[in-house]
Amino acid sequence: MPIHDWSLVDSGIFHDFHQSWIVEIGRALNGGLLPKDYYALIEQHAGGPVPDVLTLERRASPNDDGPANRIRSSVPDYQTGASPLTTAEVPPTVAHTHSIDENLLYVRKSSTLVLRHVSGDDVVGFIEIVSPGNKHSQSSIRQLIDKIGDAVARGCHVLVVDLHGPTPRDQRGLHAQYWMDWYADPTAPGVTKECPLGLATYCACDPPIAYFEPTAVGKTLIDMPAFLTAQAYVNVPLEPTYRKAWDGFPDRWKAVLAGDQSQ
Repeated sequence: MPIHDWSLVDSGIFHDFHQSWIVEIGRALNGGLLPKDYYALIEQHAGGPVPDVLTLERRASPNDDGPANRIRSSVPDYQTGASPLTTAEVPPTVAHTHSIDENLLYVRKSSTLVLRHVSGDDVVGFIEIVSPGNKHSQSSIRQLIDKIGDAVARGCHVLVVDLHGPTPRDQRGLHAQYWMDWYADPTAPGVTKECPLGLATYCACDPPIAYFEPTAVGKTLIDMPAFLTAQAYVNVPLEPTYRKAWDGFPDRWKAVLAGDQSQ
């Protein structure tokens, strides 16, 4: 199924689709794509019961010797469940893979106090579907970029799906803006006139590695990697879950997105 032009509808209409899509992604991951010790869980906005991001978490094990090792270990030994792919054997298939000069990384290194739940289950990553409101103002896009950067700095892997075109606040797209703001690196690939939308995965290794895929309305979403460790990942089926969310979308708005302006 091709990506629709979500600029044709109000942000609230996309918000409804956003909620369904993130639920479908969670179902797919928990339905057998993740290894046994991992699960996906929808987090909520602080202001109310609204799906925000999908977190990837690992259940605590008596043999674990600390959160840092659980996050940064290379390839876990899985008893049952799906086996992840490794970057050494199956590199993610995206248009651009890049990292940063380690000298630039030191600009952002600092001591951080991390609070964790007493259950011991660690958040190893999260999936963010960008909404129009995330890019509506300078403060909102700043908040999103810092959310991504803070997570990666703490060792949390991130997948960002942005189906909204660039704004004056991210003229080369969200990925290039994040890379510039956090690492002072203007060479990161950005969106183009032909492909103004972006999919980006950030592996929280040291230094971080970005996997970036520019895309466009009318193109089919590709699978994007969601990292569980610095080297192991699973592919997130963006197009099949997008299609399932679309199946339950109101016909009235399907018609508008299909170009029927009489609706």
